[in-house]
Amino acid sequence: MPECRRRLMTAIVGRAESEAVVQTVKAFVVGALAGSALMLSATSAHGEDISGTIVRTLMLSENTRLIGDVTCNVTGAPCIAFGAPNIALNLNGFTITGPNDAATGCKGTSVGTETGISTNGQSNVGVRGPGVVQRFQGDGILFLGTAKGWVQGVTTTTNCMSGIRINPTSSGISVESNVSVRNGAAAAACGGI
Repeated sequence: MPECRRRLMTAIVGRAESEAVVQTVKAFVVGALAGSALMLSATSAHGEDISGTIVRTLMLSENTRLIGDVTCNVTGAPCIAFGAPNIALNLNGFTITGPNDAATGCKGTSVGTETGISTNGQSNVGVRGPGVVQRFQGDGILFLGTAKGWVQGVTTTTNCMSGIRINPTSSGISVESNVSVRNGAAAAACGGI
């Protein structure tokens, strides 16, 4: 009997140890999944980060922020365009610069399609400063076919057309605490906002 009892005790202890290991593994897996979910939600909370040089239109599909200055070398199209409704671009204190010369402003005729930022017909989108949008052949910021949009705390300067333009196809646009300086040209004296 003692041998049977020892085997039974060993089996019971072994099973208890196995259950403890399983519980430990479960706790680790659940903790890892929860940590991953937190990291993923933290990453997607602010959306895409942009900086550097843009050579073709950057289409925004989620909330986006600048994390450095942007130089735009796009020709014939907007530098940045909204591609989805209900999102915002946060300039975060940085500058979006087009190809125009700082000293002379417009280099020849204005090109209406070469805007800094276009709302691109999306609704409930906005641009939040502080930040600067400058030196574009068209408008600095163009609200085109947009219902319920906004721009706050942005400086637009040295754009060949308007600093901020609200096209007649747009409605419900809020423009607050912006500065518009040296926009427009002799051929397109659109000016500020």
